Amino acid sequence: MERNHTMMQFFEWHVPADQKHWKRLKERASELKEVGITALWLPPVTKGQSDEDTGYGVYDLYDLGEFDQKGTVATKYGTKQELLEATKHAQELGMQVYMDVVLNHKAGADATEKFDVLEVDPEDRTKVLSEEPFEIEGWTKFDFEGRNDKHSSFKWNFHHFNGTDYNAANDHSGIFFILGENKKWNDNVDDEFGVYDYLMFANIDYHHPEVRDEVLSWGKWFIEETKCDGFRLDAIKHINYDFVKEFSETMKAEKGENFYLVGEFWKSELEACREFLDNIDYHVDLFDVPLHYNLQRASTEGESFDMRTIFDDTLVQSHPLHSVTFVDNHDSQPAEALESWVEDWFKQIAYGLILLRQDGYPCVFYGDYYGINGPHPAEGKKPAIDPLLYARREKAYGQQDDYFDDEHVIGWVRCGVEEIERSGCAVLISNSEAAEKTMFVGEHRAGEKWVDLTQTVDEIVEIDEDGNGVFKVAAGSISVWALPEQDVE
Repeated sequence: MERNHTMMQFFEWHVPADQKHWKRLKERASELKEVGITALWLPPVTKGQSDEDTGYGVYDLYDLGEFDQKGTVATKYGTKQELLEATKHAQELGMQVYMDVVLNHKAGADATEKFDVLEVDPEDRTKVLSEEPFEIEGWTKFDFEGRNDKHSSFKWNFHHFNGTDYNAANDHSGIFFILGENKKWNDNVDDEFGVYDYLMFANIDYHHPEVRDEVLSWGKWFIEETKCDGFRLDAIKHINYDFVKEFSETMKAEKGENFYLVGEFWKSELEACREFLDNIDYHVDLFDVPLHYNLQRASTEGESFDMRTIFDDTLVQSHPLHSVTFVDNHDSQPAEALESWVEDWFKQIAYGLILLRQDGYPCVFYGDYYGINGPHPAEGKKPAIDPLLYARREKAYGQQDDYFDDEHVIGWVRCGVEEIERSGCAVLISNSEAAEKTMFVGEHRAGEKWVDLTQTVDEIVEIDEDGNGVFKVAAGSISVWALPEQDVE
């Protein structure tokens, strides 16, 4: 029987800019495989604006750390050769590798160009602030001389973008809509700020046929070059949904239906997520942003939060086959763009909620596991997460019976499967005082002695003749009860 799948986001925003991250990946892949990680989501592997760019300020999609551009050959994370070696090593261990793909914008242009624009209201991009069109000098010319046409001879200029945010002629920042034939904002995007096509830097215009052809061609090249198993698509609420659909269909046609795609669609409203999935015919899974905010709110509200509602209005509840569940990521960590950090006391509980249930594809955050750097450093929680990963790999199988019958104390039972010896578990969570709950684990388990795999409660629970166990949990905590590897007295 196939074991549970678990993804890890193998980076945080402040990973050291030492060009050694691909080496770290190669060094740690084996131990991550052993604890139950089956797939790795890597940061953008393409050349950014500098050797310190996280990759989201993408400059050249064809430069994976191969060419001397932007003052460096290697990216922040290492060279192309190191990337390919680390990827191959992880795959040889049986892990999948997903690449972060940034297709919304380009940054770090090689030269400026002059072109006509209209300045629009940042709070409503459908409103024009300038009375007449006017000329600006914008950073929109991408020649990639350091690459010298290798892999692609395509050059980008202002015709391939529909917006930018800086006029070099007078050092003025704003949002400038680029004028020209067939120019308009993509309206098949998120409707925040009137129309949320424009996000940052030079905004790629997916109405332009040359742009669509080039990006589709790049995607095919990239899959062949990296041999990756899937993509994480960045900022897709800002990209023409028709193109997201076309891109995902094309990539699956190139690599096969098992090529995996998950999108960052950062909306906390479930209905918006559902509408997007309908728009793209469910070719792409989504990160469960609504669940992330439920977890964050539960962590800040403490015992005033009703734990019975933790999965209300979440993607994993409504679309379990298309939900990637997560606790935090690089954008939600302190001081970053979408800061919404789940508080420390709740982290282990939150990971139990995504790792030990039957629905969703859980993603463990590198920053939670190994720690985060930067202005708000935090220690890693590997000792708290590892028991949950073990329980997911060895125990969390079979029918799921929920005990969501108390606002402070919730639990569930995974009944186990015959194919995995000693599988099955009983999970109990309290966001208030220490508590206990009787849960049914099966009459055939009568006499079995279960322990708390988190080692928070140091007791043994013996299953009674009716198949029930009286399971305990400490205050503000999670306990995962199961048969240990060796019987206990």
